[in-house]
Amino acid sequence: MSNTTPSETAPTTSGARQRQPATDRAYRHVKSKLLDGSHPDGHLLSEGEIAQTLGMSRTPVREAFLRLQSEGFLRLYPKRGAMVVPITPAEAHSLLEARLALESFAIDKLAALGEQHLATVGRRLLDHPACDPGELTDAEMHEADRDFHAQLVTAADSPVVTDLYSALRDRQLRITVTARTHESSRRTTVTEQHNALAAALHAGDTALAKRRLREHLAHTMRAIGLSEDLPHVEP
Repeated sequence: MSNTTPSETAPTTSGARQRQPATDRAYRHVKSKLLDGSHPDGHLLSEGEIAQTLGMSRTPVREAFLRLQSEGFLRLYPKRGAMVVPITPAEAHSLLEARLALESFAIDKLAALGEQHLATVGRRLLDHPACDPGELTDAEMHEADRDFHAQLVTAADSPVVTDLYSALRDRQLRITVTARTHESSRRTTVTEQHNALAAALHAGDTALAKRRLREHLAHTMRAIGLSEDLPHVEP
């Protein structure tokens, strides 16, 4: 008898398409648990347990694990499960340095595009959910935090920089989780820092915006237990 559930056997044109909805559901479920800290660094996940929780066979869970491994979240061990890959201090520090450089460049580029453009971006970011995340779930808060900064970079209209920043997406999410953004005190601080950065952009004060950005990223660095500081950015 097959152990495939009815939800996985809806009529489709191929076996791969049959499994895709279940694979996506397994992927979203596991990733949300990674992003809200339910599956901490070093935790070993079981295909069978995830499959039982979601009421599906192991096959889509295995495919979800493979996808998460390709994104750097998991490391698969045959017949044992998948381990949540820890973030090393060196990796975290390098990532935050890269973010500071790319986002500071974006602020300078926005200034070069003109005061009106800078003010418009600042206004849009002030209205972003990351500046008022009270109704967001933990996973949505992580995504909002990432999207806030991604919008800042994208607004600078530099495709190469945007591509470089996008390539850091999943690592950014993992740093955010490690910093425990979802904890109430940390969430309040992050929200205030987002508002301060957006307000500085809206006011056209790029030097202040870059200081607020550096303070924000330095706070993240301290939240993940790193004592090293970030370099100062020229105004």
